[in-house]
Amino acid sequence: MTRAHLPGILAMAAIVVASNILVQFLFGQWLTWGAFTYPLAFLVTDLMNRVYGAGPARTVVFIGFLVGVFCSLIGTQIHGEFGPLVTFRIALGSGLAFLTAQMLDVSIFAALRRRRWWQAPLASTLIGSSVDTVLFFSVAFSAQFAWLEPANDIGWANEALPLLGLGPIVPLWVSLALADWMVKLSLALLALIPFRLIVQRLDSTSIRL
Repeated sequence: MTRAHLPGILAMAAIVVASNILVQFLFGQWLTWGAFTYPLAFLVTDLMNRVYGAGPARTVVFIGFLVGVFCSLIGTQIHGEFGPLVTFRIALGSGLAFLTAQMLDVSIFAALRRRRWWQAPLASTLIGSSVDTVLFFSVAFSAQFAWLEPANDIGWANEALPLLGLGPIVPLWVSLALADWMVKLSLALLALIPFRLIVQRLDSTSIRL
């Protein structure tokens, strides 16, 4: 790790902290504000991978993971109306999803980095985001994982309701996961714009130097 990696480290840490705060605030019926900041972590990972390689990208991911663990520990000590802001299942799901999805993102990007400029960031982010969503919401809220924290009542998350208010009857957490996943996919496409601009700027700067 060098001083050149510091912007990526600080950006990842800021995104993780902001997302842990903003996830406490609802945006509509199915989302929280954190859903719009967290996907930016994939942009940071991909930029680090493109500019510095897979090794530094993994370092940034691991530091982001440690920051997330720290945020979760703080959240377990803050009690709201219904108990701790962060339960064991949420902390476990969050950490597992982040580390698994981000490391997968790094590996996929590295495998595709010599293809057309948009293929590596798009494929790695889409797959990583999908894995992230499945892992987090299933571990944190699915009734099948209730044994992880028997004292935590997640009955509200398994209330049977129409999917996103319109579709077939499913547990509430499935609608929450689907809405979150759609935001991630949308931002993955939008993130190609800053990815391209930042990489071009860095490449032109390195050429001048």
